Amino acid sequence: MRIGILTGGGDCPGLNAVIRAIVRKSVQCGDEVIGFRDGWRGVLEADTVPMDLAAVRGILPRGGTVLGTSRTNPYALQGGGDRVLATLERLGIDALVPIGGEDTLGVARKLAEAGVRVVGVPKTIDNDLDATDYTFGFDTALGVATEAIDRLHTTGDSHHRTLVVEVMGRHAGWIALHAGMAGGATVVLIPEQPFDVDAVVEHCQHRFDSGYSPIVVVSEGASSKDGDLVLATGERDAFGHVRLGGIGTALASLIEQRTGREARAVVLGHIQRGGTPSPFDRVLATRFGLAALDAVHDGASGVMVALRGTDIVRVPLAEATAQLKLVPVDRYAEVEVFFG
Repeated sequence: MRIGILTGGGDCPGLNAVIRAIVRKSVQCGDEVIGFRDGWRGVLEADTVPMDLAAVRGILPRGGTVLGTSRTNPYALQGGGDRVLATLERLGIDALVPIGGEDTLGVARKLAEAGVRVVGVPKTIDNDLDATDYTFGFDTALGVATEAIDRLHTTGDSHHRTLVVEVMGRHAGWIALHAGMAGGATVVLIPEQPFDVDAVVEHCQHRFDSGYSPIVVVSEGASSKDGDLVLATGERDAFGHVRLGGIGTALASLIEQRTGREARAVVLGHIQRGGTPSPFDRVLATRFGLAALDAVHDGASGVMVALRGTDIVRVPLAEATAQLKLVPVDRYAEVEVFFG
């Protein structure tokens, strides 16, 4: 078979492990793998690179993606869907394995409905893809955020200041939830639960009164009950997403005014996306890649490989992209026990 692979959307640790697994197993199966550069842009423009053993040697521990990525949306361009179909037919692609999050796999679902054999692989540091327990990239991002919080505790206590840690999480607060609990944060603020400013300030003051300095962990998409999302710019990407950023700085300024103590914001940003993937993410990504190729050989299409418990299963792309996996109320209640 001639199999096309691509990585779309934001990069994350573990992408190269998926690519490596697909290529290594495809060689054993006698398949040919064609990589599309920079996500769906590569398919639109037929920008390809052959993926053989030499191309994947040594990439397992590397972050990012050797294929490159972009936030290109073919269906946002006039005739984009037809151009993708024409490229796949011209190159003789028997099956396509897109690796990405909700947007990348949303395009994959449309292609599957158009008759392309598609098997998706879930990827996002936000862990917000429905139908899978975990996505690779999340564990590594969580480790980065937790280490940052651990380091900030000591400098915060030394200077008697509040430190506000802004982590990624547009719609879902999984990184903030887990990192805040693991790092012993004073308050954790997530997009799913609009926060009360007075309560946040009260928790910070209580922490100061106990002789320690507060750490506030906030998702970039969090907002107060009386406020809106804080935007870095008014621009939107090809999938209609605005660029978030700034809630940490805004919150630090407010806390400083209300407590009379210095407050600083630390924005982790793309540090969470980069670097070496954790062992968990390497293993999960590798298993996803192997399972995706198995699904292709079984004739499956319109499906995504997913983690359920410790098993890798197949779920319909329509189910995986129908809604985001958000932090439920009971999970947030667990971390609320430790506020203040």
